Amino acid sequence: MTADIIDPIGEVIVGVDTHADQHTAVAINGIGQIQETLEVPTTTIGFRQLVGWARELGRFERAGVEGCGSYGAGLARHLTEAGVTVIEVDRPNRRRRRRRGKSDPTDAESAARAVLAGEAATVPKLSTGTVEGVRILHLTRRSAVKARVQAGNQIKDLVLTAPEPIRAQLRDCNTKQRVKICAAWRPGPVTDPTSATRRALRHLARRWLDLAAEIKELETELLRLLRELVPSVLAERGVGIDVAAKLVIAAGENPERLRNEASFAALCGSSPVDASSGKHAAHRLNRGGNRQANNALYTVALHRTRTCDETKAYIERRRSEGKTDRAIRRCLKRALARRFHRLLVHDLTSA
Repeated sequence: MTADIIDPIGEVIVGVDTHADQHTAVAINGIGQIQETLEVPTTTIGFRQLVGWARELGRFERAGVEGCGSYGAGLARHLTEAGVTVIEVDRPNRRRRRRRGKSDPTDAESAARAVLAGEAATVPKLSTGTVEGVRILHLTRRSAVKARVQAGNQIKDLVLTAPEPIRAQLRDCNTKQRVKICAAWRPGPVTDPTSATRRALRHLARRWLDLAAEIKELETELLRLLRELVPSVLAERGVGIDVAAKLVIAAGENPERLRNEASFAALCGSSPVDASSGKHAAHRLNRGGNRQANNALYTVALHRTRTCDETKAYIERRRSEGKTDRAIRRCLKRALARRFHRLLVHDLTSA
């Protein structure tokens, strides 16, 4: 071994408190002594300055960064490309913050010490590959779906209170039929409530159609990316574009950070939580974790409950054992997390 590897003073650990316009970094050595403090802008030049500054102080291999999924995303990408191991750090302990006060250097120092002590050990998801593209497109699709539902609800509400000629024409139609009829209207100038309602319905109908076309285009792109990334997951019963995207986003570009299937189940909020007391031994649902991934597992479990004979037999067997429906759903989601973890790791590693 070389001397600098066995000498903790030669190592530099940097903690970074991130913000929108500037980051504050504090460097400590391997025995916890503070070396220097630096403030850099949130630009490529600033990131390069931080890396160069840290490497002048010693062997720079680890960094604790707050907010790797928001303000610290750009810095985390730059550090990873520079060969530095990035550790995602939660906000400082509230008891420690009350005792020591709140400042950017203090928060940065706490991040560095959390890495040194091993309290922070979470490797953030990479955001430099195809999975990040899936996340961005899926986020856009979700907002478009929400806006389309809102437009459809507004059409429904307007029809309920519309003047009688419009209400009589549209009251027995579903949303798609109403959209088709209203989008073809050519209302003249607004002179009374009837003409105003016709114009409003026409605008809402065209908005609904535009959003539907946008959703279809996004789903086409998402399907192409998901077929490249996780073909095995897409082939599973009950898995569509939305479910596959949620699971891929939860796993991330670097699924090796998930040590085993139990860690993936905990990430998805499907791991059982002990709720025992005295002689009563029980488990409850996990209300933590990634709620979008948990929703994906619930969707698949619900679909298989209705369509899969094997799942129906499993449910009946569990009921005969005295399990409640809620406990059975928990067990189903836990089993699905185990299966999807294996498929995701295989597909993403191959991709």
